Amino acid sequence: MIYQTFAQLYDELFDDQLYADWQSFVMREVQAPGTLLDLAGGAGRLAVRLAKQGFSVTDADLSVEMLSLADQHAQSAQVDLALVEADMLDLTGLSQFQTITCFADSLCYLNDLAQVNAALTQAGQHLAPGGKFLFDVITPYQTDQVYPGYSFNYQDEDHTRAFMWQSFADEEVAHGVIHDLTFFIQQGDGSYRRLSETHFERTYPLADYLTALKVAGFDQVQVSADFGRHEVKDDTTRWFFVCQKGGPLNEGRGTCC
Repeated sequence: MIYQTFAQLYDELFDDQLYADWQSFVMREVQAPGTLLDLAGGAGRLAVRLAKQGFSVTDADLSVEMLSLADQHAQSAQVDLALVEADMLDLTGLSQFQTITCFADSLCYLNDLAQVNAALTQAGQHLAPGGKFLFDVITPYQTDQVYPGYSFNYQDEDHTRAFMWQSFADEEVAHGVIHDLTFFIQQGDGSYRRLSETHFERTYPLADYLTALKVAGFDQVQVSADFGRHEVKDDTTRWFFVCQKGGPLNEGRGTCC
């Protein structure tokens, strides 16, 4: 399972500014209080931020280890989070929510477009009337032009941990990318333990997402770039979606379809 081994390391090293940007994106689109489901919410960093703003947040994730970290963060922040082990492809048992979010390219970890369609349908079925579904995905420009050959290296100042990230084009699928992730963690005797994982992401043309959203019942869709701050361009690396089933969207930057 993705993140099962690296959950704590990811949680500690993930850029906190991204959570701040996702929070701002949500707060521009919806107002607290209200019920909010954060799909693939992981360690709950965003969920905690939104709970502090007055939302009643449910963090749903496949990883029990990530949810355990979310519980720790919620207790530390003294906020209430509902934590649910759930697959975004089958949200049976969950109620409807006024807002559903799904960020950090989580839909891009699904195997194919059929699974994306299924996830969008599940989101639509669990969105309360008049509610909004907010999510992001990486673009084909990101997978085809930016990621191939990308590398990132990090080490702690005391050299107790190091992280290597390398990305390659996935030649077996269109708009696919392979991420090789390796951590080196210093042991008590001075040696280093190596932990490695390989992640696969893929994305699709914008038209495919818009079609899937329409099939899922979303008739109001707005697409933007840069956490909703700018319009979509040819070199946009991540699309941000604001979706509703009936009723007008708030005015803002982006393309409505």
